[in-house]
Amino acid sequence: MAGRSRPTRLSPKQLAGRARRIRLLLLDVDGVLTDGRLFYDEHGNSMKSFHIHDGQGLAALRKTGVLIGLISGRASKAVEVRAGELGITIVHQGVDDKRAVYEQLLAAHRLSDERVAYVGDDLPDLPVLARAGLAVAVANAHVDVRRAAHWVTKQPGGAGAVREVADLLLAAKTGKRST
Repeated sequence: MAGRSRPTRLSPKQLAGRARRIRLLLLDVDGVLTDGRLFYDEHGNSMKSFHIHDGQGLAALRKTGVLIGLISGRASKAVEVRAGELGITIVHQGVDDKRAVYEQLLAAHRLSDERVAYVGDDLPDLPVLARAGLAVAVANAHVDVRRAAHWVTKQPGGAGAVREVADLLLAAKTGKRST
């Protein structure tokens, strides 16, 4: 809930309890699913790099019935392609107000904050992190984002951080990690 006091970090037991309740995992893209760098070719087309381990973890998590969505401030064809490869149908790009999209998704899927995990890395993610039942920051996130998170991954964005989140949720739900 907005305005609630957040512990700096959750105990392993508290973290597992929150992870068990998650029905929707929302991810920022740049700096979370990617390392945050943008590459441009000679025609000005941007390119992004996605870590295969993140995709494997997300695919395993989808099989448990957890919905997965992307909310990105930037719009990119590469994100559409990667989301399609992973079977992710909740994709919102070019978003200025991530909290508004978050609220629309909660209403559309009839979920409460406690049923949502959000993974972010930078200041535009703070309004959603403040609401999500499980707020996660990647290891190389902005300091304010790390402070707002219930849990911080060991890996940086674009280097397996999302796989860590998927493994956390899978372990809480099934007792197993993704393969």
